[in-house]
Amino acid sequence: MQFLKTLFWVALAVILVLFATVNWHAVTMNLWGGLQADVKLPVLILVSFLLGFLPMLIVHRARIWTMRRRLEALERQATAIAYTAPVTTPAPDTAPSQITTPESRPTDDRIATDNKVWPAP
Repeated sequence: MQFLKTLFWVALAVILVLFATVNWHAVTMNLWGGLQADVKLPVLILVSFLLGFLPMLIVHRARIWTMRRRLEALERQATAIAYTAPVTTPAPDTAPSQITTPESRPTDDRIATDNKVWPAP
């Protein structure tokens, strides 16, 4: 796989060098105020590419940095929660006569539904 990756980048570099050598002639750019600049075509293409690519690269790297900071904070929080001692609740002091069984509970005429409130009788 590494060979194919290297082959791709070498082929791309060869194509770009061939393009630059074939198109190495001056191009006149009309700038503001009647100002003109003679620039070689491959240089103009490279500068145009970088003007579009670099701002997006900066935005991309900033987002990655922000997401990495969020992930690290969440990981620290998760490890802090995982290493805390479990909280034990004391057993309620109930006498055996106070424990309710299903037979001793009062019966209701209510019907369990998915609603948030019980239906009226």
